Amino acid sequence: MEFTLKSTIHYDVYSPTTFIFNIQVLNESQNQSILSESLQITPALPYKEFSLKGSKTRFIKLQANAFQPFKIEYQAHVAMQHTLIPKKKVSKNTSIFTLKNEIIPFLTPTRNCPSDKLMEFAFHLFGDLTTDLEKVTAINEWIYNSIEYVGGSSNANTTAYDTLNRKQGVCKDFAHLGIALCRALNIPARYFTCYASNLFPPDIHACFEAYLGKTWIVFDPTKLAELNQLVKIADGKDGSEIAVATLFGNAYCTNMTIECHQIDTHKEIIGLGTDFFISY
Repeated sequence: MEFTLKSTIHYDVYSPTTFIFNIQVLNESQNQSILSESLQITPALPYKEFSLKGSKTRFIKLQANAFQPFKIEYQAHVAMQHTLIPKKKVSKNTSIFTLKNEIIPFLTPTRNCPSDKLMEFAFHLFGDLTTDLEKVTAINEWIYNSIEYVGGSSNANTTAYDTLNRKQGVCKDFAHLGIALCRALNIPARYFTCYASNLFPPDIHACFEAYLGKTWIVFDPTKLAELNQLVKIADGKDGSEIAVATLFGNAYCTNMTIECHQIDTHKEIIGLGTDFFISY
């Protein structure tokens, strides 16, 4: 499958401000390859690209002066080859003792995913289910059926605990709640950002991944996007690690437009979510 995507973000700047953007798709991946890409900043501003040690996430660090509005535009043409995981492969539980060391951090609470506050609730609703796959699937369905998607209903400080109590949120809040409930049940989970074909409203999308059968499996409790129509940007412990934009100064986003389109005619995957799951 091939996709074209584009993100355009405009900012007004009121004091010297450093920005960190996370809008470039994942490059070093067995499931996706970048056929072409471009990054344009108007007017030209000093910037650097970097990745953190042990991570494949691609960040852009940019410096803007006061009263210097600018536009950052990223475009890419990406080929995808999803990994299909048979249900039987992820139906067996993985013990904490045998987990790889790098997976352990995805079991613990974070600012946006305070799983320690949700343990009693999670065990009450899902603790009687036998396998981790059953638990994660039930969590995904419960969030979809119980939390209302309301645009603009949360901010960067909204936690999974807040979302559970307010019963509303946007995709990042759905993802944070899924992560927190999984971790409360001792299932490793992480935040997943992506471009999504035919997503409405168009935006950079957030899902979550659960570590099942020694594999990261993607889930989308909003059900706004097809799981085989995603182009991965990054993964992290929660959204604060891989936010679309983080700024240090005083600036305001005046406009953001996101596009993602499938450009080939690949058929839908049969049995996805029942017979097979997708790993990115």
